[in-house]
Amino acid sequence: MRRMRRDKFSRRLMRESQLSVDDLIYPMFVLEGEGLREAVPSMPGIERVSIDQLLREGEQLLELGIPAMALFPVTPPEVKSEDAREAYNPEGLAQRAVRALKEQLPELGVITDVALDPFTTHGQDGLIDSTGYVLNDETVEVLVRQALSHAEAGADVVAPSDMMDGRIGRIRSALEQAGQIHTRILAYSAKYASSFYGPFRDAVGSAANLGGGNKYSYQMDPANSDEALWEVGLDLDEGADMVMIKPGMPYLDIVHRVKQEFGAPTYVYQVSGEYAMLMAAAQNGWLDEKAVIMESLLGFKRAGADGILTYFAKRAAGWLKED
Repeated sequence: MRRMRRDKFSRRLMRESQLSVDDLIYPMFVLEGEGLREAVPSMPGIERVSIDQLLREGEQLLELGIPAMALFPVTPPEVKSEDAREAYNPEGLAQRAVRALKEQLPELGVITDVALDPFTTHGQDGLIDSTGYVLNDETVEVLVRQALSHAEAGADVVAPSDMMDGRIGRIRSALEQAGQIHTRILAYSAKYASSFYGPFRDAVGSAANLGGGNKYSYQMDPANSDEALWEVGLDLDEGADMVMIKPGMPYLDIVHRVKQEFGAPTYVYQVSGEYAMLMAAAQNGWLDEKAVIMESLLGFKRAGADGILTYFAKRAAGWLKED
């Protein structure tokens, strides 16, 4: 076996998995204001940016060859509410950001998050009853309005990350009825109730609202694998174009099983906690930054992912160009 490993040329000839810039999606946090860049303390190197700065970031992504950006709004506290009505405001932050991106950078794919946690005073991904339980059907009604507002603003892909039952079918039907027949749906089909989301919640400002609450009643149990296949199958049947597994590295087995079972476009989210761990280790000199980042991304491809949402996208694209 070592004969083929001896030289670089033969290692290249037998390489089974390849990572390219085409596999990368860059998540970004957008906030109100102008000329603003705010560091996210728990995510070294990641910033919240205003729309004008977002456009500059988009230009960089196109220069690097990255196909798409995923948008996550930082909602001002004064417009959060129990019914999350800001989520579908046509003049909301996400909607304005989408319009600006598609007007100035039409060739950049724009993916929007469809979920209510950035817009609720309680930090849950849906509407709640008097006991704090997240209501399914009532939440889906709001998610449909949110997805439509994003499509009408020009989003190429809407990405429901809420984990409510039946929302993909309802969103697909609403998009069709509204004439938004080209809008793709990237369904967060296997989203686990993970402890790796902490820095993200800090970044979008939902951590304080959630407080001591949790999302166990609608996000998946980390102990379950078969259930992920059930969830993915339902979302594909309801009209999802792509499916997402979240988080990434602790769930490579799920990525592999989903791709093997369905063969559908399969994506994975290397989440904020994964980013924070690798960056902290690299900054402390405990790990080689480039080596571990590229190895982690290649691991997703080896598992079967077609694409990767990662905060390392710009770094990785630059390194791929150099190589």
